Amino acid sequence: MSGSVLFDEPGPRARRRIRIATVLGVLFALGLAALAVRQFAANGQLAAERWSPYATWPMWRYLLDGLWSTGLAAVVSAVLSMALGLALALGRLSTRRWLRAPSAAYVEVVRTVPALLLVYLVLFALPRYGLDLPLFWKLVVPLTVSNAAAFAEIFRAGILSVERGQTEAGLAVGLTRGQTLRMIVIPQAARRVLPSIVSQSVGLLKDTSLGYIVSYGELLYSGKILAAYNGLVIQTYVVVALVYLVVNASLSKLARVLERRSSARV
Repeated sequence: MSGSVLFDEPGPRARRRIRIATVLGVLFALGLAALAVRQFAANGQLAAERWSPYATWPMWRYLLDGLWSTGLAAVVSAVLSMALGLALALGRLSTRRWLRAPSAAYVEVVRTVPALLLVYLVLFALPRYGLDLPLFWKLVVPLTVSNAAAFAEIFRAGILSVERGQTEAGLAVGLTRGQTLRMIVIPQAARRVLPSIVSQSVGLLKDTSLGYIVSYGELLYSGKILAAYNGLVIQTYVVVALVYLVVNASLSKLARVLERRSSARV
């Protein structure tokens, strides 16, 4: 199977346009970075004494605590989102209308709603009706609700990509449709969509930065508190951005490796 289960393999012209756009994008980003460095230097923001605090362990320990909270929220949200997403995907593929219709409605509606709005609903609307969630779940619940719709489409695409003959073979040896789906189709689909799952998890990890709205102590909120304490606003947010860059780049690299391995096995 070439390309992704979600997108067609780009042709020669499309690949050429992608390469040109990538080069132009990189040059533009480098230009902005050079301009920013020049402005920082002109305003004394590159002075060694303004960066030296981040060579100390207490600073990094505080930021790493925030990174741990970010990772915890991301992992719990990802597990719950994938479980709910798989259920929604199976619901959309069901022959029973009472399962298919609400599953499709959930996916189509939630995909159009920003995660930020869901955070505000959990933060301000639910307490008015007597449901005041703990701080951790004020972030995890809206992220789960939002990302479940994306995972549902990933799983559905993966299931549809499995050859129909696999299902027919399972039925031919006496398995029920449920057993065939659970034992044959879903394992193959999961392997095919694993790179897309990792990529979606990267987006979910970035969405945990919405935790600053509910005062959850994730990485960005920790950076905000640290900047208010030491007055090094630019330096703090640059360091936080670099931490996000390293973590997300590592996960993106993992997604590309898994995609190459998945393509090699097919």
